[in-house]
Amino acid sequence: MKKIILAITGASGSLYAVEFVKLLENMDVEVHGIVSRAGEKVLSLEQRLTPAGLPGVRKWYGIDNLAAPMASGSARYDAMVVLPCTMGTLAAIANGLSINLIHRAADVMLKERKPLVLAVRETPFNRNHLQNMLAASEAGAIICPAMPAFYHLPENLTDMARHFAGRVAAQIGLRVAGLKEWSGIDV
Repeated sequence: MKKIILAITGASGSLYAVEFVKLLENMDVEVHGIVSRAGEKVLSLEQRLTPAGLPGVRKWYGIDNLAAPMASGSARYDAMVVLPCTMGTLAAIANGLSINLIHRAADVMLKERKPLVLAVRETPFNRNHLQNMLAASEAGAIICPAMPAFYHLPENLTDMARHFAGRVAAQIGLRVAGLKEWSGIDV
């Protein structure tokens, strides 16, 4: 069984996190969660949910709980996904700051050489954003901007978010059954 960390920050796009945990419900994956205060507000605003209302998250840890298991490499998590990831969270991770549990857990993933996916959610990017993405990538993070695809012909926002969530899952080695993959076209 894989054990992963899902962190939700205050960027718009909480639908991605909702669809991500739904995709993992029927997999052999144990999900532990952390949500920032702004992430809680955005989740409530966009989805009318609290973290406890998300299916499939085994346990939630407080943002200030630096004694939580994921604050240490000995806890043996397999991967971490920050979905969505604010530019502030990106900056803290890129610069090695451990201000809260999301930042510390991400730092642990990097030091332990485990997959860390940052689904950054901002547009347009400024120079600082780009430099922080490069720094985080050079440290070992996977930068996966929340840019949905359309070749699978989504019928609604949920379809679009589910497909992107499946792409995020693939980045941590999880294959989502039924996720449409690009197979090319005849030209």
